[in-house]
Order: sequence, then structure tokens, then C-alpha cells
Amino acid sequence: MLKIAYHPIYAHPLPEGHRFPMLKYELIPGQLLHEETITTENVFAPGICPNQIILLTHEKEWLDKLQQQTLSAQEQRRIGFPQSPALTQRELIITQGTIDCCHYALQYGVAMNVAGGTHHAFANRGEGFCMLNDMAVAANYLLHNKLAAKIIIIDLDVHQGNGTAKIFENDNRVFTFSMHGGHNYPFHKEKSDLDIPLPDGTDETDYLDILKNTLPELLKTVQPDFAFYLSGADILNTDRYGKLNVTLQGCKQRDAFVFNALKQQQIPCTVAMGGGYSADVKIIVDAHCNTFRVAQEIFFE
Repeated sequence: MLKIAYHPIYAHPLPEGHRFPMLKYELIPGQLLHEETITTENVFAPGICPNQIILLTHEKEWLDKLQQQTLSAQEQRRIGFPQSPALTQRELIITQGTIDCCHYALQYGVAMNVAGGTHHAFANRGEGFCMLNDMAVAANYLLHNKLAAKIIIIDLDVHQGNGTAKIFENDNRVFTFSMHGGHNYPFHKEKSDLDIPLPDGTDETDYLDILKNTLPELLKTVQPDFAFYLSGADILNTDRYGKLNVTLQGCKQRDAFVFNALKQQQIPCTVAMGGGYSADVKIIVDAHCNTFRVAQEIFFE
């Protein structure tokens, strides 16, 4: 059964004047339920991630700042929105959702978080709308509890997973792979185990060719026993910030290729949605829903 992490706080609005496109987090499960791709049995609401699990990845001083609401103005600007207890709670719930998905992925082959993919969060700071790095926390949770020995993080968001790369730069148990816009945020890139920077305007033919020529060989070389997949919808040609030229169908083909490659190797996978900033929210929702539709088809039909 495809298990999906969703909590109403995912769509929690920001204070007036600091709106961020969180509406999609409510619309995605609504659409999937409406079209009967899933039922309510597929959806679960995660709780709050305990501090001791967060601290396997993040520095205590940083977690204290988030929980005690003592972020400086500069730290809040770097994140991109003002601090609030609700936003810290939201981040802790998203992180627990990704951890819960890992257990379901081990059982069913794949599980998905409607939110997550907060890959710009470092061990000691936040950036780019990310405060806690949910995939990094979940990866360290798996390693700490000996539920995995070798992990690959497949980051196909249009922005480099700089926080993730930095967190695992000296940990050979986690292989970080980021395929992203070379001239896009973050403008100072960290060093992933494998970075593929794409030129502006890359279309889906070139995008998919690069992915197909990279991922299967990477899986053979790394030989992971668990995978995280960040399936950003900001590679779309309609995205306001993406700078690439991939169609909605090309984005769906990307997801199908990743899922098929992982299934063929019997590598369990936890998926988070990542970014998506097209002006029309319907396009964002459709792109993200395609990821769920393809996973349901490949793993459960």
C-alpha cells in the first residue's frame, strides 16, 4: 500500500506580507483523493520529531534557537520568512513524516511525504525556506538504528541540495547526488558526491538523457540499500525561478524513470516533493500529483 504523510499544518499560512506558496500542500492530497488515486487509508498524519533524533544531524544551538524563538533578524532573512512557533512545529512534523515514510518504504518499497525536501538547511542554520533538513535527519535516523548501511539521496530539485551536501561531506555512508540548474540558487554551491549542473534552458530530451546515462550506473557503483528522492516540480518550463525547459510530461517521465530504476534494484525509497513555483498553482499540483500517480502505478498495480 502506498503510504503518504500529510498533516494540516503543512499548509499553515505565514503572517500577512510574508506569503509563501503553501496552498499546494493542501491541494495535492485533495486532488489525489478526489480522483481516487488514493483513499484515506493511504494517508497518515505524522507527529512531532523528538529532539534526540533531530540532534543526530542538527546542532543543539540551532534547534534551541528554533524552539525558543531566538533567531536573529539576519537568520530569519536567510530562511526567507519570520520565525513563529507554528513554523517550527511544522518543520518538526514534516521531518517526522519523512522518518515515518522510511519505515513504510522498508515495508512496501516506496512511501511519500506531501511536504519535505528541505535540502537548504545546514546542521547549524537554515536557508531558502528550509529550517531542518528532513532527509538528512531521516538518513541519520536509519543509520543510527541500523535500518540502512548505505544511502543515496537523489536530489532532482532545480536548486542544488547545498545543506544536504555539507551535512554529509565527510560521511561515506550517504552518497549525495544533485542534478540542478547550474546558474540557479544557491549561488554558492557546496560539493555533493556527484553534482550535475545544467545550463539554463535545458529541455526534457537532454534532461532525461543525462539522467538515464547517470542514475543506473550510479546505483550499481554506490550499491545503496535505501534511497531518498527529492522530486522537485521546479524543473518545469512554467516555473518562475527554474530556468529549465522541461514540460509537465517530461517531469512525469523523470519520476517514472527514477522509480523504475529503484524498483529494479529493489531499493526502498522515501520521496519528498521539494519545490515548485509556477504561477498557476494547478500546474504545480498536477506535477506533484503525477509523482504520486506514477509511484502508485509502478509499485502497486
